[in-house]
Amino acid sequence: MDHSTLAVVAFIALFVIMALRVPIGLAMGIVGVAGFSFVAGTNAGLNLLVNAPVRTMTAYTLSVLPMFILMGVFASVGGMSRELFQASNAWFGHVRGGLATATVLASGGFAAINGSSIACAATMTRVALPEMERAGYKPGLSAGIIAAGGTLGVIIPPSVFLLLYGIITEQNVAKLFIAGIVPGLLAIAFYVGTIQILARRSPGAMPAGPRVSLPERLSSLRGIWAILLLFLIIIVGMYGGFVTVTEAAAVGAVGAFLIGVARRQLGARAVLQSLVETLRITSSIFTIAIGATLFGYFLAVTRVTQNLTQFLVELPVSPYMVLALVLLVFIILGALMDELAVLLLTVPIVHPAMVALGFDPIWFTLVLVTTITVGMIAPPVGMNVFVINSIARHISLTDIYRGVLPFVAADLVRIVLLCAFPALILFLPGLM
Repeated sequence: MDHSTLAVVAFIALFVIMALRVPIGLAMGIVGVAGFSFVAGTNAGLNLLVNAPVRTMTAYTLSVLPMFILMGVFASVGGMSRELFQASNAWFGHVRGGLATATVLASGGFAAINGSSIACAATMTRVALPEMERAGYKPGLSAGIIAAGGTLGVIIPPSVFLLLYGIITEQNVAKLFIAGIVPGLLAIAFYVGTIQILARRSPGAMPAGPRVSLPERLSSLRGIWAILLLFLIIIVGMYGGFVTVTEAAAVGAVGAFLIGVARRQLGARAVLQSLVETLRITSSIFTIAIGATLFGYFLAVTRVTQNLTQFLVELPVSPYMVLALVLLVFIILGALMDELAVLLLTVPIVHPAMVALGFDPIWFTLVLVTTITVGMIAPPVGMNVFVINSIARHISLTDIYRGVLPFVAADLVRIVLLCAFPALILFLPGLM
């Protein structure tokens, strides 16, 4: 069997194993080791199984991951997400669709210190969904707004996706984080605009809340100083060259811990809970990373990456036609598979090809990651949708998908805009 055919068989086997509900990290590891053994021999495959996981787990570049996750967990347990929502609601809750706008703004603020889409969606479901339902919002629409807002954790720095993408492609992670600021703000603007359009078309779906006095609004801002401080420590520290990405993550985690303790939100039980949650999330990500590494060795030995790069470069169409095809494939993959697995599995194959076609690597990274976020809320899977449904059992998946579809449309328009105007992504990194 030639290597190209073997690679096709391996991908089919991978999807079959995942369809049997085998965890995706384990599925990639099984197929990767089996395929590598088929090509290089059983002894080589067993050596790979012994050495590759250890190298992945002990890689210094990945040490930043648990620190950023710990910072986000400390911030969540410390009540910062609730304070963000309360402040946003105080300023915008009195207008039609204002509670939904407050949810998106709070999601964006929480994303700036969390970096995880799933964590953002889960947190805002507990914080914002009860408030929206009490205000008379339609449950499916409320859940759809939260699902869309959760995707901001993928774009707004510090993003776990951008971090892993930078490590895989050996790019400057600090530049990727800075590049994500404008697309993140653009995403917030598009979601808020979509909310206003929906509010005007169906006034009863998102009623206005009571107006809050100016002193109360100003008072609500006192609760968000901690989030602004953490964000400034990370972004200004990296942008100014004062700290590396790993150091920024460690400083952020310590800062979130000290702020939580000083505000008496992080007692011994809460700290233990935070450490356990961080361990759970980190273990899940590292399992997928190890599986992707093992599968990546198989792809390397079969030269799939090099062959695909050559195939895409030699296509008799313009580079932008190739880009459109690649982004369409990623939307489909993101709607069928775990988005983190899609990232780790396909980026080593696709990224070199797109760079060879002349696309800027930082620009393509942000466009691709933005495209992957569509899969987080699009049917038939949509990880954020399933997370919300697991917490709010009274809202059906169908209703959530119906509520999130307008935001999927907004995402597609945003992707086109980022492709048409690369400066939206490249302006800030160009200043570094």
